[in-house]
Amino acid sequence: MNDRRHQIVAAAYDLLEADGLEGLTIRSVLARTGLARRAFYERFATKDDLVLAVFEQTLSDAAAAFTRMVAALDNPVDGLRLIVTQIVLGQVGQEREATEGAPAPTGRRAAALAREHLRLADARPAELNRAIAPLVQVIRDRLVAAMAAGVARRADPERMALLVYNLVSNTTHGRLIAEEQGASEVHERAMLAQEIWDFCRHAILT
Repeated sequence: MNDRRHQIVAAAYDLLEADGLEGLTIRSVLARTGLARRAFYERFATKDDLVLAVFEQTLSDAAAAFTRMVAALDNPVDGLRLIVTQIVLGQVGQEREATEGAPAPTGRRAAALAREHLRLADARPAELNRAIAPLVQVIRDRLVAAMAAGVARRADPERMALLVYNLVSNTTHGRLIAEEQGASEVHERAMLAQEIWDFCRHAILT
């Protein structure tokens, strides 16, 4: 059961990368996986449920990768900076390419998921919040550590983590959508990452 669910999510991931939202249909998923329609509907009630599953997998993978990276850093603020800047630079969700040897991403999937994130935040907020929870938790953990070390101001770490995530993700989504029709400017993205981190740093640190 879980193997087929994973197969369907992986197919959706690849279809989004190849053709964006237009390429992600239930028919195309079935064609790519060779599964029967019944197999799809036993696991997903709608296409939105499949997109949410893609979010869950992407952000869960990103949270696990960030957890490994920040574990090597003694300063929790350095961990926060790494997470914020890497999200802006487009490193979220790239673990699959690195581990499975897939071609370099084109940006179609990132732009498609950016649009879907904005839409699902209105249409399916509870489910989307569950999907982003692992990444928010990693940010929260770094904030708690920074507060314990006396380098971050005292506040509700859950609320602050959500504020950081929403600032970073919404700003990055706008850039991803703008870049969909053209190549990403690495220098401009790096400048944006630094600007967002500077804003977060001033808001968070004592």
